[in-house]
Amino acid sequence: MKLNQITIAAAALALAATQVQAQDKQTLAIVVKGLDNPFFEQINLGCQDWAANNPDSEYECLYTGPASSADEAGQVQLVDDLITRGVAAIAISPSNAPAMANRLREIAPSIPVMTVDADLSEADRDLRATFLGTDNYLMGVMMSEQAMRLKPDGGTVCLQLGNVAADNINARAAGFRDTIAGSEGTDRLTGQSGWSEIEGCPVFTNDQADLANQQMADVFTANPDLDAFILVGGWAQFAPQAYAQVTDQVMDRLSSNDLIIVAGDTLPPQVQAFNEGRSHAQIGQRPFEMGQRSPDVMIQLINGEQVDDPIYTGLDVCTREEPGFCAQ
Repeated sequence: MKLNQITIAAAALALAATQVQAQDKQTLAIVVKGLDNPFFEQINLGCQDWAANNPDSEYECLYTGPASSADEAGQVQLVDDLITRGVAAIAISPSNAPAMANRLREIAPSIPVMTVDADLSEADRDLRATFLGTDNYLMGVMMSEQAMRLKPDGGTVCLQLGNVAADNINARAAGFRDTIAGSEGTDRLTGQSGWSEIEGCPVFTNDQADLANQQMADVFTANPDLDAFILVGGWAQFAPQAYAQVTDQVMDRLSSNDLIIVAGDTLPPQVQAFNEGRSHAQIGQRPFEMGQRSPDVMIQLINGEQVDDPIYTGLDVCTREEPGFCAQ
């Protein structure tokens, strides 16, 4: 009887120790632009996958962000709160790169800081150890290559961007313009290689799918002879029903390549839209891999190990001629 009591007590102590150990896990935080964007949910799934494959780690992966991708101030405050709380390391996808950099300089965190998906502006990259994500300039280059392939004589074009101060989106726009113009630092296309940006563009979605679709509809209505619409990010396609309604209005022109659409990302609703003929090319990032790899990179930084900077996760290209990743 006494032996059984000792055994039960030992088991209880072991269980309590396990629970304390779980509670004592240190936090590796991933802070995205907003929880309302399905692109970032793929990063969350990668974070969860890392946790499932590392159950005995002394670290846990925390995925978080403001409720709205338009809440730039809320993201800065969230990062501030997490650092104050005492996370072990943090990976940030800054919505407003200058604002985030200003706060990081003020806080001067002692923990490792890295960026994921979106980087800080070039002048502020001393504030983070590395960037993990897409070569965004290259992504813009690849978008321009598809546009030029489909419209070799050029034409009128509208670029749809996200937040005004999002470094990753601005880098894609730069890659697109520079490649077409054949010159770095091109602010706007004004006839280079036959391409001109129309009045009123670029348009900025603030990462909002509803606004993105309304902008597309307005541009198509006001510019019935538009040659190309470039979704530098996939915002409009993240709302498949609204995107279908907008593109229904121009399906004849899309089918004949009179109007072309090149879009960023290859999430499931985007692949469906592509296969329905609602875009001509998709340049896909790898957000799941970003979420999956971020914890390991943060642990390396905590341990004082050298890591590459930047760390690129690659791109996937889907075209009607070679659907590749998007084939169904």
